Formats: sequence, structure tokens, C-alpha cells
Amino acid sequence: MKSTVQENDSSTIRVVKDYYGKTLKSSSDLKTSACCDSDDIPEQFKEPLRNIHQDVLSRYYGCGLVAPLSLDGLRILDIGCGSGRDVYLLSQLVGESGEVIGIDMTSEQLNIAKSYAEYHATKFGFRNFHFYQGYIENLELLNFEPRSFDLIVSNCVLNLSSDKQSVLFSIKKLLKPGGEFYFSDIYSDRRIPDDLKNDPILYGECLSGSLYWNDFLRISKDVGFKDPRLVSDRPLTISDKNLLKRLGSINFHSATYRLFNIDELEDACEDYGQAVIYKGTIEHNHNSFLLDKHHMIESKKVFPVCGNTYRMLRQSRFSSHFHYFGEFDQHFGIFKNCGVNIPFEKSNEKGIKNESCC
Repeated sequence: MKSTVQENDSSTIRVVKDYYGKTLKSSSDLKTSACCDSDDIPEQFKEPLRNIHQDVLSRYYGCGLVAPLSLDGLRILDIGCGSGRDVYLLSQLVGESGEVIGIDMTSEQLNIAKSYAEYHATKFGFRNFHFYQGYIENLELLNFEPRSFDLIVSNCVLNLSSDKQSVLFSIKKLLKPGGEFYFSDIYSDRRIPDDLKNDPILYGECLSGSLYWNDFLRISKDVGFKDPRLVSDRPLTISDKNLLKRLGSINFHSATYRLFNIDELEDACEDYGQAVIYKGTIEHNHNSFLLDKHHMIESKKVFPVCGNTYRMLRQSRFSSHFHYFGEFDQHFGIFKNCGVNIPFEKSNEKGIKNESCC
């Protein structure tokens, strides 16, 4: 695998590289809560996170926990891996038989990640991780085989790209059938004015490059991810008064979505009279399984699902953990109980309690 560096950086890329490579020295330099984790870390991740060197943790600029369920043995790509926190977390979760590859365009960040490679290999007892320099807008230059990844993740990175549709298109090509793009990012409740997009601090803080949520849903469907599922979301706080004044009435949420690479998904949740039963066989989640914010599936209980949810479970790595009932031979109209998949909706504020790792 060769490492590639784009010679003629766009102005947007230069701004991002300078902000994350030169301006920010640690997460304490951030001016907003956009590039910060929630404090609610599930118990099963606390020990793996403690295994990661503090110098790597101190340069973490993500906005969510991109570690979904059932990762053992998977091949994972982390786009925009930064100093490598998520790579080192995921490498422990996939185990010695899995593989995690991180790519980033910022040499300063990658140097941190690579400098602690031996430390983490010794700590874990194996080395199943690799780092490459490259651009998420040019994933094809890294010569990854199409359909070669079980899971692709990113953490507060898509908002920094000036060509988000191309990134999503490339991700879909790299995913195996039934594979998943699981990512956390920043979304706005309206489109961002151009003058704010040109502000290096607002852009570097993951705000002015954020997608209006409805544009994100449209782009996802255009590239073939026809039913994005919202896993979790939280409002962002901006304490800097000058930034707050510039942003005016724009609201921002951090949100985690999952997009499955499953053929012929429908745009709407259609009812075919189907149901599933969760066997309770996923480690750390024996009592229930969280697919998304509106699908907490209790174990050993019949759970009616729409056709899309049926496919997501049956055609993905979760297939063996469920019993399935029904086919696609009779249609009963729109499925009534899927819920919304949009940040900012008031119905999300009292959504299903997040009991899994998401």
C-alpha cells in the first residue's frame, strides 16, 4: 500500500491542515464542544481507552464514539484518523485476526500516531494497525481494493471536506456488501452562509463546514445509502462569545449515523409484515440490541420491523444474531414505527435510552 500526498492543496485543505497540524496542540485548545466526546463512555470501552497513550488521547478531536457492536475480526478503515485514538481503540476491539487502517492528510497528526505504534503493539500483544497519509477526497489514490472493508468510520471529519458527496461515493465503493459506514459528525439546522465558511477558526472547529442535515440525507441517498439511520445526537455548546455572535441563530448538533451498503434499499420504511427476534448473543449487549435511536430491540422478544431494517440485520454482520420472520411477498404500506432520523427533532430529546456502545 503506497502513501499518497496531494501536491496542490486547495485553500480549504490548507486551512484544515494548518489548524490541526500547527494551531491546535491539544484538545484543550478547542474553542467549542464540537470536537469533543460525550462524557458517557460505556463500561466496555473504558479499559481499551486506558490502554492508549496519553499523548495520543490529548490530541483527540472527535465528536463521538465510532465503535459499533460486533467488531471481532473485521477489516476497518478510519478516514481522517488524526493522531490515531480511534485506530488504537478499534484495533483492540477487532482483535489479532482483524485489521484497522488509518489515513490522514496532516503529517503532524500522523507523526504522533506512528511514534506510538510500538508502544501500542507491545501493550496489545499484537500489531494489526497501519497508518497512511492521504486525502479522504482521493481515497482511490491509496489503491484499496473495492469492496474490501467490513466497516468504515470517521469522527468529526466529513464536515472538514469540501467535497462531501465524493467522499461518500468512494466510501460506498470500498465497503463490502452488507458493510457499514459508521460515523460521528457535526450538522447544522440550516445551510451555512459563504462568509462563515471562509472563517478558518469556524471551519477548523468543525462548525462552518458542517452539513445542513437535510442536504446530508439527500447526498447519502444520491450515492446509494438510501436509509441513513441516526444512532445518537446531542446539541453543541459554544462558549466563545465572539464565535457565538458570528454564528447568530444557527444551531449545531453532533450526531452519529450508520449507513449500510445493502442493495435496493427503499427510500421509505415499507411494511412487509416482517419481524425479528434478537438472540442476545452479542458481547456486552445480551439484554438488548441498539440498531438506531428508534430501534432498541429487546432480546428473546418478537420485534416487528420494516423491510429496510430487516435487510440491514439479515444482510450485515449482525445476521447470525437474529431469528427472522416473513418475506417480501406481500406489502402492507408504510411502516408506522420507524421514527425520525433527523437531529434537532424534539422527538429525539427523549429518545430511546442509549444502553449499547453507540
